[in-house]
Amino acid sequence: MDSEQSKRLGAYLRARREALKLTTRQLAERAGLTDSTIVRIEQGAFAAPSPDKLAKLAESLGVSLADVYALADYAVPADLPSMGPYLRTKYRDLPSGAVEELQSQIGQILRQHGIEPNDGPEHGEDEIADT
Repeated sequence: MDSEQSKRLGAYLRARREALKLTTRQLAERAGLTDSTIVRIEQGAFAAPSPDKLAKLAESLGVSLADVYALADYAVPADLPSMGPYLRTKYRDLPSGAVEELQSQIGQILRQHGIEPNDGPEHGEDEIADT
């Protein structure tokens, strides 16, 4: 993970923490981590935060582990990231406004077809059956 990815990941986690009105100390207690670890991750100071720490943060913040791993450029074999983290990871040079516009347009298209944007396939639905 490069420094820009570290900063994007940190900004994503900080925004979620702030949306939940949690202090870094409160999040640290929830996740079983130190306050300084939370601050350093949010600042993008870790080049490669450990997957277990990211998993604890994702669970404590109520966000998809796949989203967090996608931002960290870590593989998650059992889950796909949602559209925002996917676009930010896949198209790193795309401005954030463009990512938001794409998310909005994709959401509109999905709703036109009776699909809620945050709904995904049930476990195993997207797997190809053995023949």
